[in-house]
Amino acid sequence: MIRLSAVLMSFLFLVACNGASDLDKAPVPLGDFNLSHNIAVAPKAVKGPLSREVSEAELTKALTDAVAERFDRYDGERAYHFGMSVEGYVLAQPGIPLVFAPKSILIVNLTVWDDAKGIKLTPKPHQITVLESLDQGPIVGSGYTKSAAEQLKNLSQNAAKSIESYLVEQNAEKGWFNNGVPVAAPGAAESRGK
Repeated sequence: MIRLSAVLMSFLFLVACNGASDLDKAPVPLGDFNLSHNIAVAPKAVKGPLSREVSEAELTKALTDAVAERFDRYDGERAYHFGMSVEGYVLAQPGIPLVFAPKSILIVNLTVWDDAKGIKLTPKPHQITVLESLDQGPIVGSGYTKSAAEQLKNLSQNAAKSIESYLVEQNAEKGWFNNGVPVAAPGAAESRGK
């Protein structure tokens, strides 16, 4: 029960935060990481029910722009590559306020490659599902307050933040960006000391 509560609290925290809210701060440490290739495709992206229409080019550009915005801040010496596939999306349309306020969703599969070693770090793609930030219209829904482009930008920024969180976790557990030497995740030392 405690574990479920912790997972739900983490999920709600991620939903509540705008994925770009920390871009003015120093990036979270990721060892010797440098993003070399930032590639997104969306040939099989499924448009969810009641979604606004968006093109494959718009999906991939929004995602690669958000990833570049977040990961171009890293200047390590080792090159890594992202392959991302947009699997599905919902860009909320206006609903009935307080009764039916649909939320926007983006589903992305991520593959990470280590260029120097010539290996894929993710044997199976890692799937990321993000919702729009609560500041996008938690009561009436973002379909009333945001254009499709604004919704997609917010979702893409949230996806980029989720990718960063996943990489920090993998670096802590497996040392992906520290020559295979696991490192303590930020804040882990403080929580162990309590």
